[in-house]
Amino acid sequence: MSIENLSNSPAPVTTRQIKAARALLGWSQGDLAERSAVSEPTIARLEAEDGPLGGRPETVTKIINALVAAGIEFILENSGGPGVRQIKRIPSAHR
Repeated sequence: MSIENLSNSPAPVTTRQIKAARALLGWSQGDLAERSAVSEPTIARLEAEDGPLGGRPETVTKIINALVAAGIEFILENSGGPGVRQIKRIPSAHR
């Protein structure tokens, strides 16, 4: 699913998915702020609310793009619920 579809889908990415993605990567809110070019206070504010990730569309896109670039795949709502997983990356020597 494309990044644009994630932020505009009927089942948007949730704050719990963002927190889970950070946990998989071992990232703090500061790490996500640095990699997404979104301020740490903004990330903390957005993560403080449960439910769909709020904020400006461009802010949501920056956060999602940073996590996807780091190897996170968002799993949207289905019968098992929303989630995240870390994609196994193939070392560049094997491509």
